[in-house]
Amino acid sequence: MANLRVHNDRLEVHLTPAEKSLALRSADVIVQRDDIRSAIITDDPWIWIRGIRRRGTEVPLVIAVGVWKTHTGSDFVLVKGKRQAVVLELSDGEFGRLVLSTSRATELIDKLKVGAPNDDDPEPAGARVDADDFAQEETSGD
Repeated sequence: MANLRVHNDRLEVHLTPAEKSLALRSADVIVQRDDIRSAIITDDPWIWIRGIRRRGTEVPLVIAVGVWKTHTGSDFVLVKGKRQAVVLELSDGEFGRLVLSTSRATELIDKLKVGAPNDDDPEPAGARVDADDFAQEETSGD
């Protein structure tokens, strides 16, 4: 089960050895928080997968793990079953979009908002997020 960790400056998706094998990837996925343009919670993550699989594994409606190539770049997908997911649109970096199944989508969205810049307060109260606050995120099957 992958662990999602929200830090002040980045989101880390720590893949399990099995997920790394299925994704044909040796490294975890790290996204800078400044690069996250939008976040959407969806009950049907399969409709958000776009493009063609470049590296990874897919069994439709069961599991999709890896990199999908699109006309604008690449997306990283970690979708399992019919679980709720978060779709993160990114502005820069290795991927244009992350599609991640998670049972704690609302909590993830809330954690990502914690460090959001505020026009009135240059450093909002509670902007500091401990790495362990969200370390127990599970993306594997029930």
